[in-house]
Amino acid sequence: MKIWVPSKAAADVLCDLPEVECVVYDGTGPVPEGMEEAEVWIPPLMPVPDIPGLLARMGRLKLVQTVTAGVEPYRPYLPEGVTLCNARGVHDAGTAEWAVGAMIAALREFPGFARAQERGEWTYHHTGVLADSTVMIVGYGSIGEALERRLSGFEVEIIRVARTARGDVHGQDELPELLPRADVVVLLVPATPDTAGLADADFLAAMKDGALLVNAARGGVVDTGALLAELEKGRLTAALDVTDPEPLPRDHPLWTAPGVFITPHVAGSTPASGRRALRLLRSQLLRYLAGEPLKNVITGSY
Repeated sequence: MKIWVPSKAAADVLCDLPEVECVVYDGTGPVPEGMEEAEVWIPPLMPVPDIPGLLARMGRLKLVQTVTAGVEPYRPYLPEGVTLCNARGVHDAGTAEWAVGAMIAALREFPGFARAQERGEWTYHHTGVLADSTVMIVGYGSIGEALERRLSGFEVEIIRVARTARGDVHGQDELPELLPRADVVVLLVPATPDTAGLADADFLAAMKDGALLVNAARGGVVDTGALLAELEKGRLTAALDVTDPEPLPRDHPLWTAPGVFITPHVAGSTPASGRRALRLLRSQLLRYLAGEPLKNVITGSY
């Protein structure tokens, strides 16, 4: 059985399995020969060129196992009969840790102090603080749960929001009433047709004055123009690991907007994520070879 893998590390943990042949394709350079024979494709972290074309040519393909939680680059082009699985859980620690760090960095104004350090300026002043604030987690799945665990020692109130209500988790339809209560709004929703532009002008207008928007989801979840308008007015601040467009062009006004802290989609790019991804890949392939049910199977849009 031929498997396309994204790295030598992935090949090393899979190719001792019986009757498995690994072909490494990291998305750079020419496409390896024999793609028509691939039965399993594990794409790299960053989407490769021409995903629709590749999937259309993989005539024997039965399984696409991503190393990301998001599957939007693959879902629309998946051939009939091919199973799609994501990497739910792999990036929970890294993304939750980034979100906590981004909140603290933005509220305590670390980027501004770093710039002052470069200038040799002692810019003493009071800053915001995470303690005693209300943090809303929009998209309360496994990453949201990991984020709440990490926030447990920070003396904050948590508001949980998911697509549909359950227990102590509010439904997404309650956002207009909930948003004015939050000092920090963290976006962790998947990229789906339902979440495209979720944080639009109305969403942002409902946030309280001085609130912080943290986006660790996907850039398209936020209306960039509407966010820029709020940032320029100084009414909201933002910490963004993802943007729309992405990568953000050098001359884009978001770079220089007041009150925004931007990182280049690095929340889940950690050694912990890499280790957990390799464990998941081996576990999934063992299940696949044994004919057992796979984890994280995607149905519908997500």
